Amino acid sequence: MPEARRHRPRGLGPHVVGQRVVVRRVLPGETGPSGGPAMTDVLGVCTSWSLEYCVVQPSTGPAVTIALADIVSGKPVPPRPSVRQRVSPHDAQSHVASLWDDLVTEPLGEWVLRVAPPYDGRLRRRGNSVLAMGSPGASLPEAAAHVMAFYTRHDRRPLAQVVSDGDVESSLLGLGWAPLGSGDAHCQLASVSRVLRSCNAELGRLGYRQTGIPVDLTPRYMEEGSRIEVTLGGGTARGRAALDGDWVGLYSLEVDPAHRRRGLATVVLKELLDWAASRGATTAWLHVETDNPGAIALYERLGFVTHHTTRYLAAP
Repeated sequence: MPEARRHRPRGLGPHVVGQRVVVRRVLPGETGPSGGPAMTDVLGVCTSWSLEYCVVQPSTGPAVTIALADIVSGKPVPPRPSVRQRVSPHDAQSHVASLWDDLVTEPLGEWVLRVAPPYDGRLRRRGNSVLAMGSPGASLPEAAAHVMAFYTRHDRRPLAQVVSDGDVESSLLGLGWAPLGSGDAHCQLASVSRVLRSCNAELGRLGYRQTGIPVDLTPRYMEEGSRIEVTLGGGTARGRAALDGDWVGLYSLEVDPAHRRRGLATVVLKELLDWAASRGATTAWLHVETDNPGAIALYERLGFVTHHTTRYLAAP
């Protein structure tokens, strides 16, 4: 057995290439405070592994080449939490405005009153409700009265989109507002690059082009400004995306019931994210209703993580 292999600690090896690792190594020729050899830790992504060396790329600075014989210990560690996961629900939800060209908004403190025309033939609650997250800059009774007057003027039912089980929901419930009973949804976020890698791996595993689907799977694109629609098989599967800075929202993902569980949703997601990545998007967001376990399982498998859950309340 080569000498380097005898020094490889448990938990490390060629399998960690591409993963974030922490490696404790000896600094040859240097003495530590206790008189023994000096040691240091290197934290970063392992980019290569050979019989004698591994290379670790820290988040800043040059890559570090480490002789396997100098490794004392090490292990894979979870990836750094995305800075996007640390944004507030209000900030995450603000990107919803990118879905409409003609969305009318009015601030109420940190709340945002929203009115939009019908979309695909029907009113969408996301565009016709107050984003009630954060402080309204007034007492809750005053804010609620303002919301009701606003939507009455615009001939809309007064609705509030709140963080599920949050303080605003509790306060509005105390004023007589009530849950609609439908539309509870997880707001999920993910790295665009990670989801693209997962889509490619998923499609490679499924071999979707060999599923015997009697339709043309060539993607067709309809792009308009910062939005795009991708369609497969003349409507067998479709989805839309909207850019807002380096965020991309995914919505209206649909697959014909006769062709589900064959990877078509993943194909559509991949095409949408390829388009978004080519335009600088780094973070993807979507809403998935809490009573749709199949879609939740798909998105989580591809790398989406629930940031918060929203609920719609109706005025008394």
